Amino acid sequence: MDLGNIKKIAGTDAKNAGSVDFAFAFSDFCHDLNPDKEYVVFPGFCDVHVHFREPGFSYKETIKAGALSAARGGYTAVCTMPNLNPVQDCVSSIAIQRQIIEKDACIAVYPYAAITKGERGEELSDMEELAALSVAFSDDGKGVQSEDMMRLAMIKAKSLGKIVAAHCEVNELLKGGYIHDGTYANMHGHKGISSESEYKEIERDLCIAKETGAAFHVCHISAAESVELIRKAKADGVNVTCETAPHYLVLDDSDLKESGDFKMNPPLRGKKDRLALIQGLVDGTIDMIATDHAPHAKEEKSKGLAGSAFGIVGLETAFSVLYSELVKGGVISLEKLVDLMAVNPRKRFNIPYDGFSVWDLNAAYKVDPDGFLSKGRSTPFAGRRVFGENQLTVYGGKTVYKKLKQ
Repeated sequence: MDLGNIKKIAGTDAKNAGSVDFAFAFSDFCHDLNPDKEYVVFPGFCDVHVHFREPGFSYKETIKAGALSAARGGYTAVCTMPNLNPVQDCVSSIAIQRQIIEKDACIAVYPYAAITKGERGEELSDMEELAALSVAFSDDGKGVQSEDMMRLAMIKAKSLGKIVAAHCEVNELLKGGYIHDGTYANMHGHKGISSESEYKEIERDLCIAKETGAAFHVCHISAAESVELIRKAKADGVNVTCETAPHYLVLDDSDLKESGDFKMNPPLRGKKDRLALIQGLVDGTIDMIATDHAPHAKEEKSKGLAGSAFGIVGLETAFSVLYSELVKGGVISLEKLVDLMAVNPRKRFNIPYDGFSVWDLNAAYKVDPDGFLSKGRSTPFAGRRVFGENQLTVYGGKTVYKKLKQ
């Protein structure tokens, strides 16, 4: 068939992906494409914040399943967080994960190393030995509570040319909370997590980043105050970037239901927070969108808001949800979304372009968790009607995902 109906996304720095030969993979696939439809080619998306749970928690997710779910979502590169068993805090522990990645991953998987040993916040990990084996340093899942420890970490990371990516959370402000301390929590008798627990540690770490000159990245921001602090820090010359996740941009605590599918950390916050995050996307304060893909077993997510584990899956729904709500909703352009999902993450974390995906942006469907390739099924977007369906993902010259014929 004539490939004229396959159009590369233009108008972004994604032209750097032009070294990829878009045509070579179509010889095995073009007979499945409908010549009456128009398809769009995107550079492979890059998610700098995922949890693939292996080694240690393979009942929740495996590197193989996580990578397949990423490929289905149009991702060709992801960065895996180190809160595993063993924690990725030394060469021997990260070697275990890298062996599994080499054997089972169908896309590029870049491991993080922990900032502190055991993510306990008491002693730095073997940062010098880990630098060449990891994409960056993070204790994600836990905030580094000691200011002195974070300062030492940033000084060491700067000397190694690495980024510190922080889960910012003040433990003493959590007070047993598990959803946002807002209207829904007050109306339904739930324990709330204050926005202050997030932004106070961001404020502290931004000061340390300014002092040390370290490259600092803030994980999964959710609060309006966090956006403003980062905006001001950037204007002040601090070497900082940040991410937010699709659920914080599309949902707020007015959308909560009594289901573990709506429980994540940080929590869905108020409408003003969601609008502040969107403004942060528009004005460039927020550099990228990451899913914080965090699978759990069904029984771990079936205990309601109070009893369920924190975390939802997101790799297979991210683009479609964001395209439907933000692009078709007129909030940002398609080119901007590609920058946030593919271009900016690669720039900041020095991750090369490595593939592409082909999408039918007019295809509409309902999100069905039972059909996910991830082992996780928990998503607040179940049953949501979205637009944009991936037809093909190519990584390293190989087809790693192809939509099955209906």
